[in-house]
Amino acid sequence: MISSPRCELINENYTAAATACDNNRKGFALTNFFCMMFLFGLSLLIVPSGSNSLKAMEKPVVLATTLGAPGGIYKCFESCIERHFTIVPYERFVQRKEQFAARIQALFVWGTSIKVDRELLQSLPNLKAVVNGGVGVDHLDIPLINSFGVKVSNTPHVVDNATADIGMCLMLASARRIVEGHNFSKFRESDEFPETTLGTDVSGATLGIIGMGRIGYKIAKRAQGSENEEKSVGATYCVSMDELLQKSDFIMVVVNLSPQTHKLIGAKEFAMMKPNSTFINISRGLVVDQDALVEALQKKMIRAAALDVTYPEPLPRDHSLLSMPNVIVLPHVGTHTMETSQLMVKRMVTNALAALTGDQLPDEVKA
Repeated sequence: MISSPRCELINENYTAAATACDNNRKGFALTNFFCMMFLFGLSLLIVPSGSNSLKAMEKPVVLATTLGAPGGIYKCFESCIERHFTIVPYERFVQRKEQFAARIQALFVWGTSIKVDRELLQSLPNLKAVVNGGVGVDHLDIPLINSFGVKVSNTPHVVDNATADIGMCLMLASARRIVEGHNFSKFRESDEFPETTLGTDVSGATLGIIGMGRIGYKIAKRAQGSENEEKSVGATYCVSMDELLQKSDFIMVVVNLSPQTHKLIGAKEFAMMKPNSTFINISRGLVVDQDALVEALQKKMIRAAALDVTYPEPLPRDHSLLSMPNVIVLPHVGTHTMETSQLMVKRMVTNALAALTGDQLPDEVKA
């Protein structure tokens, strides 16, 4: 948007926009602006300053952490949102609430950088939706949000493949001591690769998946190399989790965090695992009793651990898990790819648009 005259990017055709520009003849700067927009496949409509129609064409306003700032949506995805919305950065909103509060209709949540509490909800009288990037919504008080007449959505499905990939990546990297091999090549003090870096075969091993949902099935497909349904991926349902823990060479946790799964894996469960087993967590850090995990590793009750999630995130630099050579810790990057992140942002936009038009949110999460 530019001023004098004010302009708005809308989905009009080139001919109409060009005629408007020719008729108004607003000078070289405006002509250059129009040509630049046309080259990018956009069109320009000239609206006289102060026109009542301008207000009608203003894009809806959404609140989000400053794009590109720590904890925010990456700057490279800005156009996906700005195509449909005007973005008010949260940091600017805090400073000038009276200017923006009544205009904000959707809140984009990416991680935990914005605390969606009663105070924030009370300050946004026209808020229609809290749109979360990612599947997990354990950081949102959904009953509280719903009590304000505000809907909540997440972005399932689009994260499934990337999350399954990171699970397989962690399993293979841990089994074959990939990190140790890289560090040996980079920092070696001798030419001998020590016996302590011997890995373990994945082929022929048993993978136990705790949480056989969408992502669990995709992991099973990757492990089996099949694109068929559950019975054909070689998955055998265990009567109990105890049975799975006792039989598996690799245990991968893929459940949602809920009151029922909080510290689902603790000292009792680690004691049931094989001494040569590897524990992998790609769900949420609080699904595991982290102190019990440290003890299991120290006492060699299990061979290794590979974690994409911890608590807190990130771990303090002096945490015991970070000093263990048989532990891989990633900074929660299960969906951290260009393609998946872009799909997540687009899905957030889809849900927000549905909320603003009064339609059913495709990915609504209810209490």
